[in-house]
Amino acid sequence: MTKTQVAQAITSTVELDTPIQRGETKIDAITLRKPHAGELRGVNLADVLQMQTDALIKLIPRLSSPSLTEKEAGRLDPADLVQCGGEIAGFLLSKRAKGEDV
Repeated sequence: MTKTQVAQAITSTVELDTPIQRGETKIDAITLRKPHAGELRGVNLADVLQMQTDALIKLIPRLSSPSLTEKEAGRLDPADLVQCGGEIAGFLLSKRAKGEDV
């Protein structure tokens, strides 16, 4: 990538085992994007990397599309919460830690 190119946001789509019902709308997948530093305020990064439930419930609404509420994030199926947590934790790792070329 050259200096003039703008880095694109990194995203990951999570197919939900248990869809979320929001009125007439059924949400069966959410797209999570890599957070910016400011979006991590008030969240302990160690808790996020350890996939602590409270930290994920606070962070998922900030990163999800469609945007979930904290209440909806708290009602996620545990398997879906773990899948989202794994994706978010992956966003926080450096390229070196992931074994990618720097």
